[in-house]
Amino acid sequence: MSATAPPLAPAAAPPALRPGLALAVITGSMLLIGIDVTVVNLALPDMRAALDMSSTASSWVLNAYTLAFGGLLLLGGRLGDAFGRLRMFVAGIAVFTLASLLAGLAPWAWWLIAARILQGVGGALVGPSTMALIVSTFEGPARARAISWYSAVLGGGATVGLILGGMLTELASWRWVFLINVPLGAVLVLLARRVVPEPPRPVVKARPKFDVAGALTGTGGIAALVYACIRAGDTNWGDGRTVAGLIAAAVLLPAFLLVERTAEQPITPLRLAVRGTLARVLVPVGLYSAAMFSVLFFLGQYFQDAHGFSPVKAGLAFLPLMVGQFTMARLSPMIVRRVGPAWPASVGAALCTIGLTWLSQLDAADAYASAVLVPLVLIGSGAGVAMSPMTTLGLSGVAPHESGAASGLLQTTQWISGTVGLAVWVTVFAHATHDAAPGEGPEHILTHGVATAFGAAAICAALTFLAALTLFRKKR
Repeated sequence: MSATAPPLAPAAAPPALRPGLALAVITGSMLLIGIDVTVVNLALPDMRAALDMSSTASSWVLNAYTLAFGGLLLLGGRLGDAFGRLRMFVAGIAVFTLASLLAGLAPWAWWLIAARILQGVGGALVGPSTMALIVSTFEGPARARAISWYSAVLGGGATVGLILGGMLTELASWRWVFLINVPLGAVLVLLARRVVPEPPRPVVKARPKFDVAGALTGTGGIAALVYACIRAGDTNWGDGRTVAGLIAAAVLLPAFLLVERTAEQPITPLRLAVRGTLARVLVPVGLYSAAMFSVLFFLGQYFQDAHGFSPVKAGLAFLPLMVGQFTMARLSPMIVRRVGPAWPASVGAALCTIGLTWLSQLDAADAYASAVLVPLVLIGSGAGVAMSPMTTLGLSGVAPHESGAASGLLQTTQWISGTVGLAVWVTVFAHATHDAAPGEGPEHILTHGVATAFGAAAICAALTFLAALTLFRKKR
């Protein structure tokens, strides 16, 4: 193995002059990124009509962002470690804001899809840097509180996106689901340089070398896997392009691991994934993400297609999920101080399991208040109380100069697991609707498929609970 020039200890990070405002800028950026995961869902029919898009093109308005964001997270984390996290953070917001402007002005479908890819690139630069900036700016209890705010805002972003997308589409135009990001992004860019301190980078004796081979194989392999899962959700696992994506991922990802073992300055130090605090939380975090991705996707269809909810009403129906998640995320630092991270992680996974199991009993005739409201509160509360402690525990043992790479690995695990999980749940949904009893109405067939998919996701949540129990084991 090649020798690595050891980094010298960096100087202490300069304290934020206004830590509250610094945290608002950091979490505000992730709110924008999280919103854009779902903001187009309820606006898509209007976009399709305005730009005369085919069903394939309209699906890529959603998928282009997912592909670029998920595929580039590891690279974004390493770029922050190598060239400055604040610099990459600001650059990412600027790219995302420009892309939002281009998307809002799109005259053609290909233009909109290209802008969504550019949004994903900007998001991948911002994502890992946000958590790395929190780790370097805050310490001790202040860091736990900052991560709880981050988790609350990030978790609520997807729900806010549904509500905002529905309201803007009905009250203004689908173009405003993108254009609203422009003034907000501009303000964040202006404030970031003023209130967020730049973490010091370690001084190395040798000239830094960028891991080009690792960047190409890692980014290519993850992008191929994300594409294959998206394609499988749209078609099936036997589709030619799906298989080609899986084969490419099966070649590139092992190549990435081989490259990282010998690289002088790897894009992702592999020890982060196999030893230390981060390695302990990757499995439960990944399983949790896979289970959670089912909720927004399938309930959105259930609300609109089985119950005829308008876009605004469908978005507002998710409010109990957001309230539960936000409330428990804010309480989680106090809970962790009293009982440690393993208890809230395990209880949160149990609440999610109960909520998803409850939703697996859905019927087309069920009322929202009796069949959906309580499960949404349980699932949101579970996510809020579990994710922040696991994130805090995962990053607690990471060296400051590797926090960007560690954050990129953690977010990549969440994103890839969620994408793979959703593709599996969509496959379960497709089989369930295909096997539905003949003569059933479309609402009953849809609801049967949704309930069956939630049943599969509940099994995944139960596995999350079992994985979270391992956090009770003391680190050796």
